Amino acid sequence: MEQFDYLVFIGRFEPFHNGHAAVARFALSRAHKLIVLIGSADLPRTVKNPWSVAERSVMIGAALPEHRERLILRPLRDHLYNEAQWITSVQRLVHDAILADGGNPAEARVGLIGKQKDPSSYYLQEFPQWRLLDVQHTETLSATELRRYLFEAGMVNVHGGLLMLRGNVPEPVFDMLEAFRKSSPAFAQLVAEYQFLEQYREAWAAAPYPPTFVTTDAVVVHSGHVLLVRRRAEPGKGLWALPGGFVGQHEGLLDACLRELREETRLKVPVPVLRGSLRNSHVFDHPERSARGRTITHAFHFDFPTGELPVVRGGDDADKARWIAVSEALEMGPQLFEDHLHILEYFLGRS
Repeated sequence: MEQFDYLVFIGRFEPFHNGHAAVARFALSRAHKLIVLIGSADLPRTVKNPWSVAERSVMIGAALPEHRERLILRPLRDHLYNEAQWITSVQRLVHDAILADGGNPAEARVGLIGKQKDPSSYYLQEFPQWRLLDVQHTETLSATELRRYLFEAGMVNVHGGLLMLRGNVPEPVFDMLEAFRKSSPAFAQLVAEYQFLEQYREAWAAAPYPPTFVTTDAVVVHSGHVLLVRRRAEPGKGLWALPGGFVGQHEGLLDACLRELREETRLKVPVPVLRGSLRNSHVFDHPERSARGRTITHAFHFDFPTGELPVVRGGDDADKARWIAVSEALEMGPQLFEDHLHILEYFLGRS
């Protein structure tokens, strides 16, 4: 049986459940060290991603206490619109982890462990330099189902749901989930978002086919600052976002963008001047970019190189509007709505 110096295990682990623990233990029977790349790092708390990388790291360590010295945990950012950059990030993280562990990346026997269960497992084929160790997960509920039980337990006293959670996650992880449910201020906000999304989907359940929503977003850059608004309502209440919204039935995309921009920020720059400052536009259409459902947004980049920052204030769906230095905005991942960090990176150059 081939042994590895390092096996690489990639996942979101929201939460870390018995299936994940079984894969990790099997990996540690075949490798000296396990490099765990914790995905969807640097994102805000949402129904899909309720826990930070730090919290998920604690879950993993607590679930595998006998193997803590053999675990190498690293955060892995998403790159929704740049698959090559995501692959490069994985390669770089593994290379650096081996170096930090005192190994030689050029000589180490490295493998990738996972299960090819559905189209979401495509990434397992992206690293031909590493031998794939395809494993069968322990029978367990999916992380999506476990999150549903957790949030429904926050809405009503669902004893059965908590039993399902207890039966499908390691005991220390269950203790963490219970503490999160009972004492974290973030949990009530997540339950409110979960309820909103359930009602939103129910409102469209009778549609003859799954709906596709069309929105616009404005990336307004002025004198090294970008204009952001803080969301007043669910989903993403309290998060910062690009000004934008849904396209009306009788307006074009750019017109919808300019309307939403003025409604949400009260920006007084005349429309002809805004049109003249348009530098670029792009469609952002990742299938999972919005928790509300299939939502395609058309983002427009307006640029004013110099001058005093115009006065702005929140309106409509925004309780605050603010000019934020571009360098600061690009570091606001945990505070930015949906894929708005990726949109900013596309136009402002970091990606």
